[in-house]
This record gives sequence, structure tokens and C-alpha cells, in this order.
Amino acid sequence: MSTFERYLTLWVALCIVAGIVLGSVFPSFFQAVGSAEIANVNLPVAVLIWLMIIPMLVKIDFGSLGQVGRHWRGISVTLVVNWAIKPFTMAVMAWFFIGWMFRPFLPSEQIDSYIAGLILLGAAPCTAMVFVWSNLTRGDPLFTLSQVTVNDLVMVVAFAPIVALLLGISAITVPWQTLLLSVTLYIVVPVIIAQILRYRMLAGGGEAGLQRLLAKLQPLSIVALLATLVMLFAFQGQAILAAPIIIVLLSVPIIIQTYLIFGIGYIANRVAGETHRIAGPSSLIGASNFFELAVAVAISLFGFNSGAALATVVGVLIEVPVMLSLVWIVNRSKAWYEIAPALSHRTAAETPE
Repeated sequence: MSTFERYLTLWVALCIVAGIVLGSVFPSFFQAVGSAEIANVNLPVAVLIWLMIIPMLVKIDFGSLGQVGRHWRGISVTLVVNWAIKPFTMAVMAWFFIGWMFRPFLPSEQIDSYIAGLILLGAAPCTAMVFVWSNLTRGDPLFTLSQVTVNDLVMVVAFAPIVALLLGISAITVPWQTLLLSVTLYIVVPVIIAQILRYRMLAGGGEAGLQRLLAKLQPLSIVALLATLVMLFAFQGQAILAAPIIIVLLSVPIIIQTYLIFGIGYIANRVAGETHRIAGPSSLIGASNFFELAVAVAISLFGFNSGAALATVVGVLIEVPVMLSLVWIVNRSKAWYEIAPALSHRTAAETPE
């Protein structure tokens, strides 16, 4: 794990401070940034999101789809958990905690927006950081690449309908034009650009050329993420200072959801008879979130000042410490996992520690 990834929570905390200070000192500048929109899509943020997402997507090799059949159990668990369970359990958590239990402690005008932000977070399973979690649990790298590839393809067609359905159930008006434009801008177009870059670099310089490109893009990705967070907190600063408890309350359903989704995926893989090297990345991809996408769509749909944008950023804030605790659970439970009778004939395939 890189220094940036290891201390992501610290960087987000610093962005909170920087954003609040800058938003207070230069309010007119951030108002101008927030008003630079086309069809409710903020253009500066769109550029920053591309810089965040494209380096991650360049790593994806769609040729790895040929590996899917080897671990169909793990892939099946991943897809069912990510798309048939996770978005809906997150919506239930949001309705229960934000819409009911914590309602008296939250600004009433932002309740629906907070719920929407949590729904967006739940509908965006991880794309990039799962490679880190897989490595830390000694997961199968080919399986990890395969499931991310399949997951990204499903995301292109499933994200918008699921979000629209859940927002509709929440009685939140769905701006279809903005939602579809956001999916196109933040999923379809970056995937196409990333794969063109990947193909051109591999054709011209091979794997070494691709790695050189990624080395150049990665710093841009980090700077773009931090810049986006600073802008978000510049707009949200006054609300946070007025009621810091909001951050704590929003984190509760996210943390519970993370452990729940991990548990479902981990146990389902064990029941299905998948090896521990597959169960780790398969259960961790759903527990983690593609928070860059969630943040981008929240801003597009509801704006910088919205509770939705703030809710997705809370997901960034707690991502690393919570996921590291799940990595610890996966590693410490390996012996228990492999006791399962269905695994007795497959453990020989495990790589020795």
C-alpha cells in the first residue's frame, strides 16, 4: 500500500481543514467554481474526476475476462452481493438510520439528500483499492483482475437503473438527463479513454511503457482527489462547523453496511466452496466503494452544497481504517475458513505462506 493510500483518512482530514479555511477566505471563487455547469454537471469536477478515475481504469485488462470461468463461484458471489444485495441494504440502512433514528439530530431539509448520497455510495462497488486489499490478504491476482473487469462492465449498464429505482423509492425526484449524463461522463467515457491509452502504450512500449504511463498518471490522480475534496469541504464547511455530529451520524450506516456486506460475501464464498485466495478479494470488493464515482454523481445530481455530496465524502473518510480491519479478519480467519468440508479437496491449490 502506498503512503497516500495508507494515510488516506489523514489526507481527508487535512482536506476538511483546508477546504473550510479556503471556503471562508475565498467564498466568491468557490461560488464561481460551483456555477460552472452544463446540464447540472460541474465541469471543473468532471475534469478532476477523469484524472482520478482514468489511471485506475488503465490498469484493467479486459482480456482477463477469459479467466472468469475458472472461478465462476467467486465471480457469482461478487456479482450477486455487489448488484443484488449491496445497493438495497445500503438504502435500508439509510432509511432506518438517517430517515428515522437520527432524523431529530440532522437538518430536516437535508435528510433526503443524505439518504441519496448513501444510496449512491452503496451502488458503486470498488474498482481500484480492491487490488490493495487483495494483495494484503494474498488474494489471487488473476481473479481480482477478472472480477474488477466484470464488475466495471456491469456498472456501465446497472448503476443508473439501480440508483434511479432506489431514489424513486425514497421519493427523491430523479433527474434522468443528469443521471445518464453522469454515467456517460464518469463511467463510459473514462473506460473508453483508459482502454485506448492502455492499447496504445502496450502496442508502442509494451508492459514497461504502460507502467511508465501509470507512474505519470498516478500523481495526477492523487492531486485530483485531494483537490475535489478541498472543494467539497469549502462548500460544506459552514454546515460541518455548525453540526460536526453530522459526520459521525452519517458514518454509522456506512460502517455497519461495510461489515455486513463483507460478512455476506465471505461466508457465501465459503459455502460455495471457493478457496481462501478467492474469498478475500471477492468479499472485499463489495465492502469497499468506488467513492470517486459516488462523489462525482452526487455533485452532478445534487450540487456541491448538498447533503448527498457530504455523505459520499464521509465514505472516503472511513474507507481505509474500516477496510484494514476487514483485511485483518480475512487473514486471521484463514484456518477457520479452510475447515469447511467443501474446501477440503481444494486447499492444495492455495499458495503456501
